[in-house]
Amino acid sequence: MLAFEEPVFTQFERAPAKVYAHSSEVSVAVAKEIAQLIRAKADAGENCILGLATGSTPTGVYAELIRMHQEEKLSFKNVITFNLDEYFPMQTDALQSYVRFMNEHLFDHIDIPRENINIPDGTLDVKQVFEHCRNYEKKIKDMGGLDLQILGIGRTGHIGFNEPGSGKESRTRLITLDRVTRLDASGDFFGEENVPRRAITMGVGTILEADRVILMAFGEGKAPVVAQAIEGDITPVVAASFLQDHPNAQFLLDQAAAAGLTRFSKPWLLGPLDWDAKLKRKAVIWLANKIDKPILKITDEHYNEAGLQDLLALHGPAEKINVDVFRDIQSTITGWPGGKPVDLKRPGDRQRTYDDIFPKRCMIFSPHPDDDVISMGGTLLRLVDHGHDVHVAYQVSGNIAVFDEDATRFADFAADFNQLFGIGAEQAAKIERHIDEFLRNKKPGQVDSPEIQKIKGLIRRGEARAAGRYCGIEYDNLHFLDMPFYETGTVRKKPIGEEDVQIIVDLLRKTKPHQIYAAGDLSDPHGTHRVCLSAILKALDRIKDDDWTENLEVWLYRGAWQEWPPEDVEMAVPISPGELQRKRVAIFKHESQKDKALYPGTDPREFWQRAEDRNRETARVFDKLGLAEYEAIEGFVRWNGDVEYA
Repeated sequence: MLAFEEPVFTQFERAPAKVYAHSSEVSVAVAKEIAQLIRAKADAGENCILGLATGSTPTGVYAELIRMHQEEKLSFKNVITFNLDEYFPMQTDALQSYVRFMNEHLFDHIDIPRENINIPDGTLDVKQVFEHCRNYEKKIKDMGGLDLQILGIGRTGHIGFNEPGSGKESRTRLITLDRVTRLDASGDFFGEENVPRRAITMGVGTILEADRVILMAFGEGKAPVVAQAIEGDITPVVAASFLQDHPNAQFLLDQAAAAGLTRFSKPWLLGPLDWDAKLKRKAVIWLANKIDKPILKITDEHYNEAGLQDLLALHGPAEKINVDVFRDIQSTITGWPGGKPVDLKRPGDRQRTYDDIFPKRCMIFSPHPDDDVISMGGTLLRLVDHGHDVHVAYQVSGNIAVFDEDATRFADFAADFNQLFGIGAEQAAKIERHIDEFLRNKKPGQVDSPEIQKIKGLIRRGEARAAGRYCGIEYDNLHFLDMPFYETGTVRKKPIGEEDVQIIVDLLRKTKPHQIYAAGDLSDPHGTHRVCLSAILKALDRIKDDDWTENLEVWLYRGAWQEWPPEDVEMAVPISPGELQRKRVAIFKHESQKDKALYPGTDPREFWQRAEDRNRETARVFDKLGLAEYEAIEGFVRWNGDVEYA
């Protein structure tokens, strides 16, 4: 697929940005450019000097380079690499080491000479770091400078570990990490308290001296800072903004990361548009919020003064646009997410698709064992209350998100239970001793033993069953898939594989649902939601020709990490105060996640608080637009097969 846009400058964009439909396309494009550069340098008898990055963003690039090496004979013998950064202190064999990361994701799979690999040394005594950084800079210059530097971007706008305040002339140095950066890294280190407070990083000035710079960004979570870096002022507060001054820097983005750019968020400010219903809804909601008025109170003057003259001239007057958009949004609101049975229809009722099929089989895919009740617990309860055959498929075990003390408590209970009833007491005692000894001696960031991983998985499974039981879901309708990609014992997961997809294909063909609900909450900082959704969509592609899929509809929910904006919502399910309370109780059944989750992200609220606040905010937005006032609303977007996620 071609990019949506060639690199452009608008009156708002101060650096060239190219936007692709999918992150995998960005990765392939960057890998191709790197391969062309390597080959051109080799043909000229020269070395290719690459600046490399770590983190989830460049892994697709490295995977494609490995493929090119293995299948297209791309050689890296003339390549010299300099990595951006490394935590300090950090042993090279630690799970979180960038040396280990680069070996596992690239260097162990290609023919680059080991002496050509340069990564900041996190094993040094702090007194040696200054000289090491000076030598790192000197070596880059001695090599003739970087031909190409690859970058990601942190949520603070950092490139490398150049945190807010890093100047344009800064050089390779030891730096103290921002708390947001440490929170974002907490998953890799099994808790924020284990994340190093310092790191060695190339400076902004070092990066800007590269002949070519490519910054990649993926996902909705990066959209705000990407917009700041491209459209905002150049400032040390957002180190990536310095790329605006680079003569050959480019931002390569997926659709989600580009969402904050004016050409996507407010395209009507750039010139005439081809106004479809979705774009009209987006513009009118934006205008209503801008002037703080309900939709039906917007006037011709409001449209003109806000730069929406084109919309008014083509589709006005204001009253007509207002009513069309108001009715469009109003039609999304339904108390019957599974459809209203034919015998309850009344004149004027909203006609949902396939209402003649009632009750329905509804399959709710929950990436982690609590995402179902956190993100769509009110709708889940409504589906059960209406008599639908509700199934929940928990895609991963969630075992890494359980505190060690919970595992110890659970093991103590199991041992006492077995002793009380005389069940395998000797073996149980042996396992209990292993757990106690392992956890007492466990080092920060150490992977749990297989036995402890199983116990933590059982804790999450028991909590999911308790929540399902409370919601009224049949025991046999709870499916624990334990997808293999997740079972690494660390936050970093394996790539999605054939077995992962086939598990979902088999479940869908067994249950033949009429409705599927899946997590579209792609801002999950650990990436599990994105991978789980990708597996579902790949499975749907496999079964698309099955006869039973003719009546299948797929809805995407959010809530754990973000919410759908009102212009995107295609089904809004109102939640009453009583239902919101029941949803809270269902979330509370996940006791290991209560009070404090192991990997909460940067939001200090508990997940039940996040969910309620977001659901209430969605209802407030609808109310402010002039629609009916509800206690809370859960929003959904229909998947029509036109978007895929990696």
